[in-house]
Amino acid sequence: MSGTSEPTTTPRPTGSGFGRLLVAVYGVLALAAVARSAYQLVLKLDEAPLAYWLSAFAATVYVVATVALARGTGAWRTVAWCAVVTEALGVLVVGTDSVLQPEAYPDATVWSVYGQGYGFVPLVLPFVGIWWLWRTRSGGEPGTESEAS
Repeated sequence: MSGTSEPTTTPRPTGSGFGRLLVAVYGVLALAAVARSAYQLVLKLDEAPLAYWLSAFAATVYVVATVALARGTGAWRTVAWCAVVTEALGVLVVGTDSVLQPEAYPDATVWSVYGQGYGFVPLVLPFVGIWWLWRTRSGGEPGTESEAS
C-alpha cells in the first residue's frame, strides 16, 4: 500500500507568517475589549447590562481566538475556528440588531453597529481569521505542504 498513498499534508501553524500579525491584532482587540468590559461591568452595570455583558462575551471570544490562533495546531485550530465563527456571527447579529433597535443598546458594545467604535475592525477581523484558517489548512494547496514531507 505504500506505493499508492497520497502525500500527507498537515495544516501550517496559524501563528506563523502572516498569522503573527493576525494574532497581534487579535491580542490588541482582546486587551481593549477586556479593559472596556471590565470597567463597564464594575462601574456602570446598571446603565446598560445587556450591552456590557455582550462586550464581556466579545472580550472572551477575542481572548480565546488570540490564544487559539497563536497556538495554531491540533485541537487549537478547532478552537480558533469556533472562536472566529462565533465572532463573525456575533458582530453580524449584534451589529444588525443595534442598527435596527438602537434603543436596546443605551451604550455601545464592542460589536454595536458592526464595531463602529473600533473602526469596524470587529467586522473585518473574523473574516480575515476565517480566510487565514482556510489558507493554512491541510489539503495540498500551494505553499501548505508539510515541512516533513
